[in-house]
Amino acid sequence: MSGSVTTYHQRVAQEKRALIVRAATALFLELGYDRTSLARIAECSGVSRATLFKQFPSKAALFDAIVTESWSTADEEDPPTAGNLVDGLGIIGRRYAELLGRAQMTDLFRIVIAELPRFPELAHAQFSHGKMPYFESVRGYLLAEHEAGTVRVEDVELAATQFLGMISNYVFWPALLVPGWEVSAERVTQVVDEAVRTFAARYATQDPQLPPRP
Repeated sequence: MSGSVTTYHQRVAQEKRALIVRAATALFLELGYDRTSLARIAECSGVSRATLFKQFPSKAALFDAIVTESWSTADEEDPPTAGNLVDGLGIIGRRYAELLGRAQMTDLFRIVIAELPRFPELAHAQFSHGKMPYFESVRGYLLAEHEAGTVRVEDVELAATQFLGMISNYVFWPALLVPGWEVSAERVTQVVDEAVRTFAARYATQDPQLPPRP
């Protein structure tokens, strides 16, 4: 019985945490980080102030949670096993495109950009708790491919940036700046496949089995 009660309370706590994070994100976008109080977030999320402060003692802690939620794929999915460059890059590319396509990712960047002049610490949090852990997982995969002999990469940091940039420059940054920008699933697949082709052409040590062109 005690185990089921504990599980129930954990589930309720997780549900309330998700409500708080969603409400905070919406309020930060609407009112700005500075003008949003924790009391207002508690009211909009439908939880008590005590519950909110128990989960998040400060707005900074709450923003860290928004970052973690937005980049959560980095923690949930391990990089693919090295040995098949095309398959591995394809998996990473599709995951990255899906991650960037989330509404909360766009919201996160908009909050950071809007508040950067007054709260540069938000950008640091986004970079250190979100972007960099994800980037390091991709960098680690490319290092493993290098050690497996499938690629020859002298600057792994640059190579990872190049691959991810080919995807984000098409599927994310326009959506951040242009209202209504949408990319079809078919187009996303094409963008990822072409990024794999370009990367393999530059770094592969032998001719890989590339994905067929549409």
